[in-house]
Formats: sequence, structure tokens, C-alpha cells
Amino acid sequence: QVRLAESGGGLVQAGGSLRLSCAASGRTFNPYAVGWFRQAPGQERELVAAISWSGRSPYYADSVKGRFTISRDNAKNPVYLQMNSLEPEDTAVYYCAARYGTTKAEVHDYDYWGQGTQVTVSS
Repeated sequence: QVRLAESGGGLVQAGGSLRLSCAASGRTFNPYAVGWFRQAPGQERELVAAISWSGRSPYYADSVKGRFTISRDNAKNPVYLQMNSLEPEDTAVYYCAARYGTTKAEVHDYDYWGQGTQVTVSS
């Protein structure tokens, strides 16, 4: 059983930055892929970034390319989401999720989820 916990959310002005962290307990992330999803009010949960166990070839949604960076440290725990040049449209609850194997884009492909952390970007 993998238990995930996100941290680092908050309120920031447009153009600002935040770094989200996703920590695993119960066991390590080995050898799990990790995705960061977000869900805004009234919208479906969407994948914004994902990283494989190896850390190679991370995935980014078009809406965040060039602004967000997903990374994991040498010990593979935690996984970070660095968010720069934030826009009001980035306001959402951000969730990290893990799955055994390769990265996937769909919510149902992930087995473990954190409780989420709120990110609010003011204009």
C-alpha cells in the first residue's frame, strides 16, 4: 500500500511560483510512475505532468509546457512539481498519483492518490 501526501499549495499572484511536493509513506515510490493531476471546480480531473521511475522523458500537458517542471530526487522520494509563471487558469486542487509501471494519462490508470492541495492564483 502506497500512501501519498501533497504539500506546498497556497495563494500566489499571477506570475508567481510554487513548488508542490508529493511524499510516499508505507513504501517508497520504487518502481512507480507518478503523475500530478489538477481539478478545477466544475471540471474534470486532468493530468498536467507525469514522470517515470527512471525520470526520463517526463510528460507535460500543453497548457503547462515551459512553465511547470516535474522531478524526483535521487532517492526517488518525494516527487516535485515546480510551477512558474502561474496564471489564474492554474487555480485548482492538485493531486499526486502513483501507478506501478509506465506513465499514463488517465485518472483510472493510477492506483494511489493523495488528498490534494489547493493552488489559487490571483489576477
